[in-house]
Amino acid sequence: MKRVLTIQDISCVGKCSLTVALPIISAMGVETAVLPTAVLSTHTQFSGFTFRDLTDDMIPIADHWQKENLAFDAVYTGYLGSERQIDIVADIFDRFGGGETKIVVDPAMADNGVLYKGFKPEFPAAMFKLCGKADIILPNLTEAAFMLGVPYPGENYDETYIRKMLVDLTSSGARVSVLTGVSFEKEKLGVMAYDSVTGEYFSYFADRLPAAFHGTGDIFASAFTGALSGGMSVEDSLKVAVDYTVECIRVTLESGSECWYGVEFEKCIPFLVKRISG
Repeated sequence: MKRVLTIQDISCVGKCSLTVALPIISAMGVETAVLPTAVLSTHTQFSGFTFRDLTDDMIPIADHWQKENLAFDAVYTGYLGSERQIDIVADIFDRFGGGETKIVVDPAMADNGVLYKGFKPEFPAAMFKLCGKADIILPNLTEAAFMLGVPYPGENYDETYIRKMLVDLTSSGARVSVLTGVSFEKEKLGVMAYDSVTGEYFSYFADRLPAAFHGTGDIFASAFTGALSGGMSVEDSLKVAVDYTVECIRVTLESGSECWYGVEFEKCIPFLVKRISG
């Protein structure tokens, strides 16, 4: 059985980070090992949540794994809370990466033109350096703009702009850059990718639904990593991730749930399993 290591925080209640990565990747038939970076009582859209930093536990855990000669088919990172955690993750990439192991970085740190609370202005540069150790990176437009040190374009861009941004992102050293939340038509939303080795571009779009839900980036990245680890190509894995994320949003809209809480991804796991089987 394939095994993925995912490194990100745990929000005990709320649909994001390890709370979605573990069940989604496991449902795709891939063993999912976790390295939690912090434990929160809820995700950050709640008020008054508790937070426990687990940075000091990360290296001892990795040390134990090395002693046990554990190996992973992929290492996938999500939200990292500090530059110190980035440095530790870079070391973990060096220890457990290489060979056939895929490194996937979702530089979860910003959205809608602004950094998440608590991040200093120099954080994106540190994240961009970490991206240089990855095979595939999955930023949204805001994260890409911060890492490249360019203004956030909002919706004022065309395909030429996105192609250049994708090429510039691979200057970090990552082989494949993927931009999420890309749209060239009002009614469509999806992804565009660039492979710096082959020089090829790839895009895939689905219907744009009239809502934005918390945690959908984590769901997308988890579904992508699960499909990739299961043997699908980057292109097919991106299609699976887009289709599953859109289905989760569609089902949640029909249920009338609050968008700040997250999508009802659990109801859509049968869709995901059928999608990767077909």
